[in-house]
Amino acid sequence: MVTVHIDTGAEMRGGQWQVLYLLRGLVSLGHEVRLLAPGDSALLHAARAQQLEAIPLRMAALARASSGAALLHAHDARAHTLAALISKPFVVSRRVAFPVRRSFASRWKYRRATHFIAVSQCVKRTLIEAGIDETRISVVYDGVPAPPARESAGRSRVLALDSDDPRKGKQFIEQAAALAGITVTFTRNLSADLADAALFIYISDSEGLGSAVLVAMANRVPVIASNVGGLPEIVKDGVTGLLTPNEPHAIAQRIERLLADQALAAELAQRAAARMECDFTADRMVRETQRVYERIVA
Repeated sequence: MVTVHIDTGAEMRGGQWQVLYLLRGLVSLGHEVRLLAPGDSALLHAARAQQLEAIPLRMAALARASSGAALLHAHDARAHTLAALISKPFVVSRRVAFPVRRSFASRWKYRRATHFIAVSQCVKRTLIEAGIDETRISVVYDGVPAPPARESAGRSRVLALDSDDPRKGKQFIEQAAALAGITVTFTRNLSADLADAALFIYISDSEGLGSAVLVAMANRVPVIASNVGGLPEIVKDGVTGLLTPNEPHAIAQRIERLLADQALAAELAQRAAARMECDFTADRMVRETQRVYERIVA
C-alpha cells in the first residue's frame, strides 16, 4: 500500500517522533511511504537520514506525491487542511485534547476527513462532542521503541521538559522545586538525559496523551504527571506513577514523597515499564494504524 504522510511541524516534538516511528514501521511491513514536511524541519531531515522518501512540503509536490497513493495521513491541524484539498481518502491524527473549533472552515475540513485516529479516549470524546460520528474514530495510542538497558543505580537528577509552550507548566515545576528544596533539570534531549534521571515531572494544562511520559516510563524512570486529558490513561495513580493537580504545593509533596521513598519509586517505575512493553510499543502503534488503513481502503 502506498500512503502519503503530511506533517507541518518545524521542531522534533512528540508528534514528529510518532510520525517517524510509524513510517519506519510501515516500511518494515512492506508499505511504500512518502513524507511531506517543511524543507527545514527536523522531521524531514530525520526521515532522510533513515533513507525514507521525504519531500519538502508544497501544494504542487503534495498533489504529485498523492498520485497512485491509496490514502493520505495528516498528522497535525495544518496538514488536515492541506489533505482536505486533495481528492483522496485521508486519515487525520488528532493529538490534542482541546475542543474542536466551530468555525465554518473547521466544520468543512472535519466533514472532509475519511477517518480520525485519536491518541486517547479523552481525545475521542472531544471529537464526538464536536459532532463526529463514533464510527469515524479509532483510538490508537502512541508507542515508543524499546530503550536500551540501563542501570537504575546512581540516578539522581529530577528531570522535566524544557518547553516554550506556556501550557506545559514550567512555572509550576519551578515553584514546586523551590518548595521541595531541590533542583530540576529542564531538558530538550529527553531520551539522552533520562539515563541518570531519578524522577520525571510532566505538568500540562491540556494533554491529548503525553508521549514524553511514555518515553520516561519505558526507561524505568518514575513519573509525576498532571491529572488532565489523556495522561490518566497512561499513569495509574499510585500504580505506574503519581498524578497531581497543577498546583505547586501538591507537585512539591509528590516530589518529596518519591525522593524519600526509593522503594516506592522503584516499584512504580517497574510496573510502568511492564505496562509500556504490553500496551504502548511502537510496533503495536504501527500495526493498529495499519488496520485503520486497511479498513478504509477495503
